[in-house]
Amino acid sequence: MKGLIMKTKTTRTFIAGLALLASTAAWAGTEVHFTKPEQFSDVSFDRTERENVLKDLAAHFAKRGEALKPGLTLKIDVTDLDMAGRENPAMRSAQDFRVMTGQADWPRIRLHYVLEQDGKVIGSADAALSDMSYLTRINRYSSGDKLRYEKQMIDDWFASTFGAQVKSPVRK
Repeated sequence: MKGLIMKTKTTRTFIAGLALLASTAAWAGTEVHFTKPEQFSDVSFDRTERENVLKDLAAHFAKRGEALKPGLTLKIDVTDLDMAGRENPAMRSAQDFRVMTGQADWPRIRLHYVLEQDGKVIGSADAALSDMSYLTRINRYSSGDKLRYEKQMIDDWFASTFGAQVKSPVRK
């Protein structure tokens, strides 16, 4: 009797393990890390605001990663961030105020990525994302989105690097 119970538990555990393995093999995931964000070229002076920006960018990378084929995992290490515009400390309020001129203040992100398929590396590279014409192009993100230019740039990078087509976001 004891052997039968043990065999049943082992079988259930084995089946649960197979189900978990099958579900993770079909899942595409994105991991985002920020290396020394306090040393980035241009991110908010305020620590809480900086954390919010990084969380929002990480969520956006993860959202774009959902378009990758099943079984692929994308690991991104952001090494530098230069946001669109310039923060104006003289005009600080409860939220940071950024001035955008369209001159030398375009958004830039430097990163290293590794693309894995079922745990095996199939590609990796350093990438320098930038959008010098960020103020003159059509942007599908709401004007109220503080990271609309960075998100558009990330979308373009995903499309050109991974062929991942981006659906237009819902405007608020």
